[in-house]
Amino acid sequence: MLSTTALGAASSRPCVVGNRARSALARPAGSPTFTLCGFTLIELLVVLAVVTVLAAIALPTYQAQIRKGNRAAAQSYMMDLAQREAQYLLDARAYASTAAALGYAATPADVAPYYTIGIAAPVVAPPAFTITATALGAQVADGGLTIDNQGTKTPSGKW
Repeated sequence: MLSTTALGAASSRPCVVGNRARSALARPAGSPTFTLCGFTLIELLVVLAVVTVLAAIALPTYQAQIRKGNRAAAQSYMMDLAQREAQYLLDARAYASTAAALGYAATPADVAPYYTIGIAAPVVAPPAFTITATALGAQVADGGLTIDNQGTKTPSGKW
């Protein structure tokens, strides 16, 4: 028996037809009947449990991928800064100590909410620089990043 749901869609789930006062066998012909269609509480609880387990597995994985994407954006920005530092050294015989000197007015919008970028270029011989990305907010779990004038990237597992 195919039943129709409240929205008019056909359902393959059989409906229970009966009389509230008496069983289906004992009711007189022509007495009013009612139809019960739907899900039992147990079925709903099982579905809720399955959805909860799937969410518990998927959410940490999703958050890890978001952190990884934010890290990739910061790494790209840091690599660009390092490349601009090398060009700046050729032009000025020293490294720049600010991103503004390298042509950036501000940290890009895809990096700024998750990392604070700093450039340390002490006046030493030979010239040197270190670019540091300090994680902010939820990105703190991923840790910070650094790159220097020799191309050393730390931590090595994050690059």
